[in-house]
Amino acid sequence: MDIKSEISAKYFGLYLENIGKITDISSPYINSFREEAIEKYRELGIPTRKNEAYKYTNLDPFFNHDYRNYFMPVPDDFVKAEEFRCDIQDLDTHGFVLLNGFYPTINDKLRQLPTGVWIGSLNEAAGKFGDLIRKHYGKYAKSNSDGLVHLNTAMASDGVFIYVPKGVVIGKPIQVVDLVHSDEDMFNQHRNLIIVEENAEISLIICDHTMTPQKFLTNAVTEIYVGENSHFDIIRVQNEHNNACKITHTFIHQEKNSTASSNNITLHGGLIRNSTYHHLAGEGAQSLSFGLYLTDKWQHVDNFVNVEHDAPNCTSNQLFKGVLDDMSTGAFNGRILVNPDAQGTVAYQRNNNILMTDDAKMDTKPQLEIYADDVKCSHGATVGQIDENALFYLQSRGINKREARLMLMFGFAHEVIQNIKIEPLRERMDNLVMQRLKGELSRCASCMVKCG
Repeated sequence: MDIKSEISAKYFGLYLENIGKITDISSPYINSFREEAIEKYRELGIPTRKNEAYKYTNLDPFFNHDYRNYFMPVPDDFVKAEEFRCDIQDLDTHGFVLLNGFYPTINDKLRQLPTGVWIGSLNEAAGKFGDLIRKHYGKYAKSNSDGLVHLNTAMASDGVFIYVPKGVVIGKPIQVVDLVHSDEDMFNQHRNLIIVEENAEISLIICDHTMTPQKFLTNAVTEIYVGENSHFDIIRVQNEHNNACKITHTFIHQEKNSTASSNNITLHGGLIRNSTYHHLAGEGAQSLSFGLYLTDKWQHVDNFVNVEHDAPNCTSNQLFKGVLDDMSTGAFNGRILVNPDAQGTVAYQRNNNILMTDDAKMDTKPQLEIYADDVKCSHGATVGQIDENALFYLQSRGINKREARLMLMFGFAHEVIQNIKIEPLRERMDNLVMQRLKGELSRCASCMVKCG
């Protein structure tokens, strides 16, 4: 048995050990996907570098580990989660906490906000909103090459459910604080489903944090439906310690004249892999995809973005930037696919990176695949060091070299941060990025977004 098979077999074994407990607490409809998904996983296995989408990312350091604990909660596990609060000054949100991928079970598992929006446990929603779950669950998270998506479908038993009914506009964001906490090394997965019906609007903030120093591996899948004429924004702030591996798969399906924006801000983490899929299925849809990653030591951050234009007169824009220090590594793999019916497409893609040392490394692979005639598309990538001419100019104005370097790096990073529409969060991200660039966030076992 080769190493790929050995590693893949470990997680199939974990599935066999836990599937009884998983199905017992899950809805029959969600359970109906598991058998086909685990067979697809056994066919594909854990991705290796032979998989083109994972060419620059080695998962072995985290996946080739014996996670004997697959998290299954009891009520006491959520006491700390329920007491957790985020304290960004002036940030007014509808907030709730996930613990190791599970929605807290002490209070209501599913609640309705005054606006009419429903938030809560996906598993609980499968009972109350059966028709919606059957219409959307498992319809967008599709992959012919990534076994981790199928492993999640086979094993995840809960996660976040958000339902924004037709015509509802939420005045303040929804915030999910995603905590990982355990006294043992742990593998966990969760599955999220977000439904935004036509003419609705919502902003979602997800804060990923580790609370204990153990080795953690998280494999999360989020499916998002954005209805006609709707607006959806998702901002994910990742701030986990170096023993944590976070793998996210976000599938965003857009209907006619909808707008969807995703922004991944990676401040810290041992190994981070963010896969974002935008499917523009209706005419006039617009997708915006942003990312900022700041790495040091031996950290590795990989952003994979796939934008599929399937309808005419749609637009997409990708902007990803990275600052890599010490011996850290990064990867960007961005793909724009324009199908034959997608005439009038406008699509842009840009990836820019600054390497702070000779040992830091960045692999970037922008791609265009066009099968339509009437399009306007471009892509580009840069990997280099700080502009010495700009540095000299600032020094000539009396700014010392260290401050000049910080100013240039901050200006470089701010181009991504400025796309956060929520002002208190944008200001806090500016402060955190400056701290990170100064080396003041060298460890991260607690919420650095002033959560306590």
